[in-house]
Amino acid sequence: MSDASTRLALRAVLAAVFVFLYVPIAVLVALSFNEGGLPTAWSGFSVKWYVSLASNSAILLAAGNTLVVALSSTAIATVLGTLLALGIEMRRSKSRGLEALVFAPMIIPDIVLAIALLSFFAALDVTMGLHTIVAAHVVFNLAFVSAVVRARLKSFDWSMVEASADLGASGLTTFRRVTLPAILPSVVAGALIAFTLSVDEFIIAFFTAGAGRSSITLPMQIYSMLRFGITPEINALATLVIAVSVVALTISQRLNRGTIGQ
Repeated sequence: MSDASTRLALRAVLAAVFVFLYVPIAVLVALSFNEGGLPTAWSGFSVKWYVSLASNSAILLAAGNTLVVALSSTAIATVLGTLLALGIEMRRSKSRGLEALVFAPMIIPDIVLAIALLSFFAALDVTMGLHTIVAAHVVFNLAFVSAVVRARLKSFDWSMVEASADLGASGLTTFRRVTLPAILPSVVAGALIAFTLSVDEFIIAFFTAGAGRSSITLPMQIYSMLRFGITPEINALATLVIAVSVVALTISQRLNRGTIGQ
């Protein structure tokens, strides 16, 4: 097979993959503007399902809970993940065991991690609620933030830290004036990834939320609505979740691309 034929075949496979991945999402977005009540039959353009979402108290409560969980877990995971990345990269000797331990939450299946966290909270006799969801999300978000920040630290010039210390700056001043500005784009990128993962996450939140509607998140609300059938309102809600995720990931990728290129 010639090079031209190989390239053509690869492009065809790539196009098929993109069609398989994104056509269903495009159909969902289109049907969220469907005027009729049937979720699969187009009957005209309308935004009434988005207006309906704004007056649905259950969805608004779930959206508020999701924001609380996402913002809280992102803030905690960003701080801890950044400090973890700095601590690992500053070690003189690298340990593969430590590397595996840090990346374990990214590799372990969500269902296994959810069961482990549920067992842990039950063993401690902790009452389930939004606080346990936040703690659970911090566990796996921390690994993603650490990975993104460490990618920037691989090319960081540590001699600047030594020069700052030689000039009499304290460790805190060096971090605030030298280290943090250099890694800030990667820190923000990691935070955006953590926020996106927290907004979309369902399994771990479902296992660690406890009973009652006071701790239900948006993915859990969507799941409960799906049990009664797909409606254009669900399509509209899913479209908004997709939009938030795409925007956050796009910004994160742009920031991360800039840090890798430095």
